[in-house]
Amino acid sequence: MSKIPSPCIDVCKFKREGHCIGCSMTKAQKSMFKKLKKETHQKAFLDLLVHQQNDMGKYRHWAEAYRKRCDKKGIKAPI
Repeated sequence: MSKIPSPCIDVCKFKREGHCIGCSMTKAQKSMFKKLKKETHQKAFLDLLVHQQNDMGKYRHWAEAYRKRCDKKGIKAPI
């Protein structure tokens, strides 16, 4: 089992009411993802994050950047 990479795309600017402009996670969500050990929980978190991004808007860039991050690590993107 390969570890799913963090949804963080290394932008880390929390300007949208506490949400990162790169991935939409809050600092609490970033910490939470790091604590998730089971792949099923990580995938569920990614689903939640995608819905959050869709609700907030302006995150179209994230999916492409995340796929590239996964490719670099040799892991098929779970999104």
